[in-house]
Amino acid sequence: MMGQHMETKPDFLQMKVTGLTIDPFTSMPIIILKDLEEKCALPIWIGLIEASAIATELEHIHLSRPMTHDLLRNILEEVGISVKRVEVNDLADNTFYSRILLARGDDEFVMDSRPSDAIAVALRAKAPIYVARHVIDKSRKIDLAKEGSKEEMKKQKWAEILENLSPEDFGKYKM
Repeated sequence: MMGQHMETKPDFLQMKVTGLTIDPFTSMPIIILKDLEEKCALPIWIGLIEASAIATELEHIHLSRPMTHDLLRNILEEVGISVKRVEVNDLADNTFYSRILLARGDDEFVMDSRPSDAIAVALRAKAPIYVARHVIDKSRKIDLAKEGSKEEMKKQKWAEILENLSPEDFGKYKM
C-alpha cells in the first residue's frame, strides 16, 4: 500500500501507550492504549517479542546493538523518511490491523503493519498513534452467539477490567 495520500480523518482518535500487562487467562502480553483524555482504553493482545520491543522503549533501555524496530527507525532516518503517524485502522475476526504513514519530502507512503510493530516503531520515532473509532467500538462488542466460549467471555471481562484501570495501576510499565 504505497503512495496513498495521508489525510487527517475525524473518525480517528489519538491514543497513547499507557502500559503493558499480562492476560492472566492466556499469559499473553497486552498493550494498553488510552485516548489523550483517558476516557477510553483499547487493549491489544500482542506477541512476546513485540512486547519486549515495546517494553525496552517504554523503559528507555538502550541495548548495545539495535533491535529490529531500532534498525527500522535507523534505516528510515538514514534515507530521509519520517514516520508521520500510526493508525490502528481495522478489527476483523479478533485481529487488529494497522498501518504506518510515512513521508519523504512531498512523497507519502502507507505501509501495512501489525499493530504491535507499528506501535514499537511509533514509540521510537516519537510519532502519534491513532485508532479508528469503529475499531474501539468493535473491540467492546463480542458476539456471544458466535463466540460463545468461556474463553471469549473471560476476554470480554478482562477487557472491561483493563478499560477501567488508571495509569498508576501499571507499575513499572506506566508512562
